[in-house]
Amino acid sequence: MRRRRPATALLAGLALTGGLLTAGTAAATAPAAPAAAPGGAPETGAAEHYTWDNAQIGGGGFVPGIVFNRSEPGLAYARTDIGGAYRWDEAGQEWIPLLDHVGWDEWGYSGVASIATDAVDPDRVYAAVGTYTNDWDPNNGAVLRSSDRGETWQTSELPFKLGGNMPGRGMGERLVVDPNDNDVLYLGAPSGHGLWRSTDAGETWAEVASFPNPGDYVLNPDDPWGLENDIIGVAWITFDPATGSPGSPTQTLYAGVADLEESVYRSTDGGATWQAVPGQPTGFLPHKGVLDEENGHLYVATSDNPGPYAGEDGEVWRLDTADGTWTDVSPVPAGDDRWFGFSGLTVDRQNPGTVMVTGYSSWWPDTQIFRSTDSGENWTQAWSWGAYPERAKRYEMDISEFPWLTFGSNPQPPEESPKLGWMTEGMEIDPFDSDRLMYGTGATLYGTTELTNWDRDETFTVRPMVRGLEETSVQDLAAPPGATEVLSGLGDVGGFRHTDVERVPDAMFPAFGTTTSLDFAELSPDTVVRVGNHVGEGTAPLVGFSTDGGSTWFQGTAPSGATGGTVAAAADGSRFVWSPAEGAGPHVSVGFGNSWTASRGLPQGARVEADRVDPDVFYGIAGGTFYVSTDGGATFSASAATGLPTGDVRFAAVPGARGDVWVAGGGLWRSTDAGATFTEVEGIAADNIGFGAAAPGADYHALYSSGVVDGVRGIHRSLDAGATWERINDDEHQWAWTGSAITGDPDVFGRVYIGTNGRGVIYGDTSESGGGEPGPGPGPGPGEPPAEADCSVGYRVSGQWQGGFQGEVTLRNTGDEPLSDWRLTWAFPSGQRIGQLWNGTFAQSGADVTVSPAAWNATLAPGASATIGFTGSWSGSNEAPRAFAVDGTACATG
Repeated sequence: MRRRRPATALLAGLALTGGLLTAGTAAATAPAAPAAAPGGAPETGAAEHYTWDNAQIGGGGFVPGIVFNRSEPGLAYARTDIGGAYRWDEAGQEWIPLLDHVGWDEWGYSGVASIATDAVDPDRVYAAVGTYTNDWDPNNGAVLRSSDRGETWQTSELPFKLGGNMPGRGMGERLVVDPNDNDVLYLGAPSGHGLWRSTDAGETWAEVASFPNPGDYVLNPDDPWGLENDIIGVAWITFDPATGSPGSPTQTLYAGVADLEESVYRSTDGGATWQAVPGQPTGFLPHKGVLDEENGHLYVATSDNPGPYAGEDGEVWRLDTADGTWTDVSPVPAGDDRWFGFSGLTVDRQNPGTVMVTGYSSWWPDTQIFRSTDSGENWTQAWSWGAYPERAKRYEMDISEFPWLTFGSNPQPPEESPKLGWMTEGMEIDPFDSDRLMYGTGATLYGTTELTNWDRDETFTVRPMVRGLEETSVQDLAAPPGATEVLSGLGDVGGFRHTDVERVPDAMFPAFGTTTSLDFAELSPDTVVRVGNHVGEGTAPLVGFSTDGGSTWFQGTAPSGATGGTVAAAADGSRFVWSPAEGAGPHVSVGFGNSWTASRGLPQGARVEADRVDPDVFYGIAGGTFYVSTDGGATFSASAATGLPTGDVRFAAVPGARGDVWVAGGGLWRSTDAGATFTEVEGIAADNIGFGAAAPGADYHALYSSGVVDGVRGIHRSLDAGATWERINDDEHQWAWTGSAITGDPDVFGRVYIGTNGRGVIYGDTSESGGGEPGPGPGPGPGEPPAEADCSVGYRVSGQWQGGFQGEVTLRNTGDEPLSDWRLTWAFPSGQRIGQLWNGTFAQSGADVTVSPAAWNATLAPGASATIGFTGSWSGSNEAPRAFAVDGTACATG
């Protein structure tokens, strides 16, 4: 049964994902540049009857930085490369999102290049934001300032860009607050802009003209995309608090610069002048610089690559700040046993001399974590080699709350699943608790509360500490009727089937990493198809099929070279049309992708959808031309319709109505004749379109769109077929860019699912009458059995349109004995006919309907229930059945 509890309001008022798994550059793709709201009108508050939350996944993206406050126990922040920033809630043991207010026009602010917490005033927190330093991000970077721990923010724009999703984003922190004079902040800039300082708590900024080296290192000077050929710049700043006093600026500071020859600089006069530290190591990039203040040791972790993916060598050095002596304290000497660089540097503030680093770029067989309790003289490691391929581990992994982190893999030793991590650049020991360690990976945030077990040679448990932190890039969404609430196509982690958005799914979609498009057969919704791209070096065909609603999958073949693009399933699941983005033109397969035939008449890269009623009809759009196939996708013909958008377009066909199609792309157009003609819908500049259950008493689906209405950007809803629109989100819930996908829930009025580029799948529920929970069935009528019968049945119409409707029947065992091999019967009072039914099988003779269970719901334990969904036809009226029976025994209704 689909659980339907009202969503709770998000705490705190409440991509493609940046490089989750591999060094592939696809993870750097930016969303299309969003259009500004007409007239630049300010955004306003909106529908108070909506609450918002995430469909629970748990991470899904790279967490490059974790920062603990040095004066208040339990206060910590995490930054993500495209998914905003979070504050740790110690009481709830979860993360609270802080940047959901970021709007469409400033979507780049969801990429956090650095975050800083104030030790003098723990209520203050700062975020350096901006996603790309190239022209993908149209805006300059900014420093966001908060005096209430991220509940509200003020913005200080910068004269240059920041790169929260650029190479080197795991280095740092670039943004820091002076621990003595908290009006003083420093920011290390990329792109050759040097070092910047604020003396008014981040409100204004000026370049430190005396800083001698803005860095010169670029990862790939010949990169045509402008992603890898930018200067990494000034990566971190570290203070020596003992050289200042409360209210007076700290005098001695260290800075790390991405320069292979001269990378560590020091100021002894409060940042007025700077010099390269004599005797420093060369040949590597300084990923982290951390000062053990009690012992006067500055540690520097280095790598030959800015990361976060790659690095084949590196060193760890210790500077004795008293006498200027540098010592190589690398945990692994140079040679065959060191195939990675170092990062994740942290020290134990409760136990000076205890220091840890990661081999952040050790992909095989796993990441490595090193620990020293004598200032780097001797090291132990999280795992070591036994008799190959065995590994001896100090830790055990517990992912029971987030089981998908196995990635569905069963690798051969010495590799294991789940992995200890990868891209492990952000790692911190709690300054108030030597047992608590947190570290970020490419897909989640792990930690332990038993860290000192390490020193006693006792096993410690590593588990995800990621609840509340959601960082996936949504490429597509689908909400079929029945047991599945929502299917998501995600960047890098494939996607998930949610049967309950409040629970983390057990498994991700298999075989290939990024799902660019997915669809289900409207009249056979357990039939699902998905297509996409590999993340890294994959070989599996880039198309998958499911016949159980996305629970399990099997691979089809693929047209030669086909990658990504969009896919559509025929209404009855008999065939599929795939329009790849690259490598092949549109193709059609009869059956489950055993063979494909080129479709004729549809251009390369066209977006495709299926009619939701007629299995022979498919649609396509490209370059402002609409295409229609009436022979199951074999051939397409261009429609004579004009005036359609030529740029980035999303479109969808309406369930239950043949030929009813809506096109969104900076405007909104509707066709009711299968694309022969279109009429522009006035009043909204729509970027996508989705359909959900109709409002109580309405005869057409609810419409949902991310777009602009009356000059205001937002998530909008129409309950009258597009005649009027209401904004249902508000200024605190904008989630940056929301143009990829949106869909309503077909079974629950008011439920909407929104795709974001870094904040995962957002869902909203309404407190309006008829929203949230399924509506009750009809109450007992004259002569019907009382409520104490051994079965009860609830009946509801979840969607209705001219001539068609969607219904749902829930059978509950209210007795004390199991109900096995049941047969549910009823009579339609108004001549309704069932066309398609799921979660069981049916037979209908005249008005009389008999439903038999599926294998998985054939036995209902006491108190258990089964929900049967169906689509059907009606004329004249659509009255609910008045009585139901199981195996000939009448059931209570309601």
